[in-house]
Amino acid sequence: MPDITLTTLILLCLAAAAAGWIDAVVGGGGLLLLPALLLGLPHVPAAHVLGTNKAVAIVGTSGAAVTFLRKAPVRVGLAVRIGLMALAGSMTGAFFAAGISSEVLRPVIMVVLLGVAAFVMLRPSFGTAAAGDGTDRPVARARIITAIVLVGGGIGFYDGLFGPGTGTFLVLALTAVLHLDLVTASATAKIVNVCTNAGALAMFAYQGTVLWQLAVVMAVFNLAGGMIGAKMALSRGSGFVRAVLLTVVFSLVAKLGFDQWNA
Repeated sequence: MPDITLTTLILLCLAAAAAGWIDAVVGGGGLLLLPALLLGLPHVPAAHVLGTNKAVAIVGTSGAAVTFLRKAPVRVGLAVRIGLMALAGSMTGAFFAAGISSEVLRPVIMVVLLGVAAFVMLRPSFGTAAAGDGTDRPVARARIITAIVLVGGGIGFYDGLFGPGTGTFLVLALTAVLHLDLVTASATAKIVNVCTNAGALAMFAYQGTVLWQLAVVMAVFNLAGGMIGAKMALSRGSGFVRAVLLTVVFSLVAKLGFDQWNA
């Protein structure tokens, strides 16, 4: 455990709970959790902050995934196949991360996110299909392959390489490619996101850059937030998820823009 004050520990735990809630509903909890760790641990090396962030996030995401699986219609087999590809992608991305400048990626991601926000706002019906459509209707083989390769491999690689907004990208991509409603897409994304987190965490653990004692304490709060968020998403439906999605997208754009401005 790093030498931090009780106040800082409490604030980090509250940030972990809030991040777990955001991650469970629509993804993007790292937008809150990672900056909170960087602010709370200013003298800790960045690699240790990133590793600790993954150790916390995987617990909340796993809890949310279990909550969704109990009540949401999810094709577990398909989600696992996408997740395994995502795990490989995230480990590959983490391997190349040291040679990529985040200053180059930020503007690209900002443009993509703004395009996503415009699409969601201009298409009110996006992700509002009746719950269950993603599992009751047959899905074309080509769409399944696209989901495994592009959604799993591509977004998994991005998570290992850069990271912010991975859960949000997963929800959007699964909705677009597999024609899922947003609630089912969120549930499926949780399984995939567990795999991307596992791949990155394995790399950080191997490198010895995880503050395990702090991670365990924060993970308890992240788990609670994730389970609450999953239950709210299930009870309030796609309209609620859509509203949170747009909020997270614009917040992520603002955060990336701020980082780029100060780079």
